[in-house]
Amino acid sequence: MAANSLRPYVAETIVDPIAKIFIKIGISPNTLSIISFIFSIFAGVFYYFAGDNYFGFEASYYLLLVAAICVLVNSGLDALDGAVARLRGIAGKKGDFLDHVIDRYADVFIISGIVFGGFCPWWIGYIALVGVLLTSYLGTQAQAMDIGRYYGGIMGRADRLIIILIASFLSFGYIFINGSASAYGGFSFLGWAMIIIAIGSHITAFQRIYHIWKALNREAKAAAESKKV
Repeated sequence: MAANSLRPYVAETIVDPIAKIFIKIGISPNTLSIISFIFSIFAGVFYYFAGDNYFGFEASYYLLLVAAICVLVNSGLDALDGAVARLRGIAGKKGDFLDHVIDRYADVFIISGIVFGGFCPWWIGYIALVGVLLTSYLGTQAQAMDIGRYYGGIMGRADRLIIILIASFLSFGYIFINGSASAYGGFSFLGWAMIIIAIGSHITAFQRIYHIWKALNREAKAAAESKKV
């Protein structure tokens, strides 16, 4: 959660001022969420066509750049929708639910686009996607069990998107200079990004499982002691 630790600073200096502009324009948080979702679909499509060389090799790295920009817009709007709701005082369960649903679909579209585009073997993408979805599920499952929403661990959604963005821009530069997507060990930068996300997401999942299990044990112990009294 390295990126998450910067959230208060980013929110105060960047996100909130931009959110106030959207509030003046009259754009609702749900509208921002839906637009962010659309850009995640575009990102997945552009990753697919960039890796598949559907429009020719010369166009592929430009499509890769467009895909990265779509991910950037998706992540930015994902931060802004919550800020707009908070500043307007309308943050609620419906908006929170919609935001989580859209985030999960966005994760699937972006990662699937990278995998089907051939930037990494399908099984690495599969492991990464399972880890991403399981990690997100555990964060909200803690809240459902009245433990409190928990987003701890070494890799959250913001961290994953930053890794994908960095890998995308590195891949764009590498392909532009060397004419090949493969960087090191037979993998592209995006391939290595998927490996990092696959490992980091599952480590995060186990960290969250451990946290939830400890919290449940504390609850059980507290309940047992209260019965003794």
